[in-house]
Amino acid sequence: MRLSSLGAALAGLDGLMAVAAGAFGAHGVADPAVKALLQTGAQYQLIHAVAALVILSGGRFNQGASRWAGALFGLGGLLFGGSLYLLALTGVRVLGAVTPLGGLLMLAGWACVIWGSLAKAG
Repeated sequence: MRLSSLGAALAGLDGLMAVAAGAFGAHGVADPAVKALLQTGAQYQLIHAVAALVILSGGRFNQGASRWAGALFGLGGLLFGGSLYLLALTGVRVLGAVTPLGGLLMLAGWACVIWGSLAKAG
């Protein structure tokens, strides 16, 4: 599977999970702390799903950098949102240790956007 295909598949999975978690948080949960975890996960995951799809389909950036950015957004969103959803649903606090790893991958994706933009401009 090509890296851009993997990024697009992860973006689709991120979008699906974000919408499902957001809906569940809005309609199926009473605990405010659990609602907040689901909302935060859904917000970041959905933003990065859209960002991955834009980067992968835009063609305006360095091809290598954009492929990496899309994949990093997809995987980062999955780890970030997924760990918050599991934390919210299970209460297992150690799952919160995975959340920053997802955040680091999303940050790396944004660094690839910067790198690809500068490489294209130069």
